[in-house]
Amino acid sequence: MSASAWSAPVTAATFHRPVATREQANAEAKGWTQLASRIPVSALHGQIALPDRYVLAYEDVFATGRCELLMGDVIALADRDPAMLPRLARLVDGVCADLRAAVEKTGKSVPLVDCVPDLYLDRIRSGGRLDRWYLGRDLPIALPYTDTTLSLRELADFTVTANGRQLTLNAADIIDSVRHVLSPDRRWPAGLTQGDPTEPNIADPLCWLDFEFAGRNTAAGEAANLLWYLMALGGWLVPRYQPDVYARTLRLALPPQSRPRIEHLELHQGIRHIDVRYSWHTGPGRRAAIMRSLDSLRGQGSTGLDGLHAFLALRILGVIPAARLTGHDLLLVLIKLAESQDPLTTLDAFFTIEPAPDSHPDEWSSNVPAPA
Repeated sequence: MSASAWSAPVTAATFHRPVATREQANAEAKGWTQLASRIPVSALHGQIALPDRYVLAYEDVFATGRCELLMGDVIALADRDPAMLPRLARLVDGVCADLRAAVEKTGKSVPLVDCVPDLYLDRIRSGGRLDRWYLGRDLPIALPYTDTTLSLRELADFTVTANGRQLTLNAADIIDSVRHVLSPDRRWPAGLTQGDPTEPNIADPLCWLDFEFAGRNTAAGEAANLLWYLMALGGWLVPRYQPDVYARTLRLALPPQSRPRIEHLELHQGIRHIDVRYSWHTGPGRRAAIMRSLDSLRGQGSTGLDGLHAFLALRILGVIPAARLTGHDLLLVLIKLAESQDPLTTLDAFFTIEPAPDSHPDEWSSNVPAPA
């Protein structure tokens, strides 16, 4: 093993993160350096060069006793025990305060191409992830409560009334619109941030982990990432479709207590219309985290999705491959996608949450179909 000039000794309290190239290791270390004096982060001890990869050696904040849980764990415990809600509130407030401070102290308007590209610019590029997942093939969608399967392109020709709102579920048109909005030269307010504010990347007491996307990131992208993870990924899609990732990245990995549900669907083939009624249930901890994050955005004067909508679309579409989703779940994802792009949608309307009914996790923890 050959080590870089600034490598650190291996200890039991060190977390090793492998990356493929020296360039990736240096970019991540640079991002960490930009944050280390501004927000609480896990210490970076050094870098090790191995024959086939590079390794970044970080402080293991759990082995050192600095932190006890991850944000996802605190949410899950607060779902089960109201006594955990104040602890969750402090953590969410700290996260939002760090994101606000990044804009206030390091923010400036820059072209999107000057921001870390991985989560947004790379995914919306022609031929990128969204093209492969949604445009490269005409996905079949088995409509719940019917014996009908429509393709993604066929679905775009139907009008849909979802909870009383008329929508068009045209993923191709939305992707084209988002590509226009997220052009490389369009300028956005952006600050120096960790880049991926999600439940597995935030420890409690507050400490930021995982600096793969650290650097200059858009304020709107950070808000969209945090909110959609709280709304859908952490409490529904990741544990359901990536259970190994969920179990590996959280300390407790407690099963979510509820999930969104399509309660009713009527298909009117003759007039090419679908009526849908759905509910978005979460436990009290997750609901509190969402509401507290929204309060932070409203405190900055934002009441609508303007500015967030393009970034929300990439988070909604760009994390779980569409071909893995059941017809029920893909239809829900497309409904939320369409709502996110409607200029009349407010923050409160989009993030409408209902208290979870009596939970029966085993009802929905059955095997998920393998990727098609």
